[in-house]
Amino acid sequence: MSIWEYANPVKFLRASGIVLPWIVAGAALCTVVGLVWGFLTPDDYRQGATVKIVFLHVPAALMAINAWMMMLVASLVWLIRRHHVSALAAKAAAPVGAVMTLIALITGAIWGQPMWGTWWEWDPRLTSFLVLFLFYLGYIALWEAIEDPDSAADLTGLLCLVGSVFAFLSRYAVNFWNQGLHQGASLSVAPGERMSSVYRYPLYVSMLGFFLLFLALVLIRTRTEIRRRRLAALLAREHRA
Repeated sequence: MSIWEYANPVKFLRASGIVLPWIVAGAALCTVVGLVWGFLTPDDYRQGATVKIVFLHVPAALMAINAWMMMLVASLVWLIRRHHVSALAAKAAAPVGAVMTLIALITGAIWGQPMWGTWWEWDPRLTSFLVLFLFYLGYIALWEAIEDPDSAADLTGLLCLVGSVFAFLSRYAVNFWNQGLHQGASLSVAPGERMSSVYRYPLYVSMLGFFLLFLALVLIRTRTEIRRRRLAALLAREHRA
């Protein structure tokens, strides 16, 4: 069995239909547990209660970047192997990634105002995140503007390649530029503990919940796009007849 077998729309619909209920249940459980657990943690001695927004901000920011990376991989599969399911998966992921980016921007502003004394600063990471959000909007608009789906998939795939630069910068901007207000990574594999276990464990659960939520939404939207394309093909065939 090869992973490319699931590029077949029928097999994709069958397989995704089996796993989707489990993913939805896992997403609901982990997201609720992670957020409730996180908001019940004690206040931080420096940031007070505002630190609790980390349980929403960090998972959303993480998925905003990784959603674009997933779109990049799916777009490359389309450009190289011409599998329609991969193009539709990239299209399906874009609105979800855009919402995650918007959540990260809004929660970052709410968190930053009491910490930095301002809602917005042209910080390298904040600016690259804003540009990434604009790329999401441009990607969605380009899909809607082009009638031929194959041409739309080709052009949005190329746009995804360009936007990946800003997705990369959104993740590593703090490492590239010393200036800026945004802190380094809250979680790191580098030596030295950045976050107390009191906050770290509920954050892990919340991150898993957001990942499963993203996966569930992408599967649902991809299934919808496949059915929509089938319906359009049937209507076109009926019209020619």
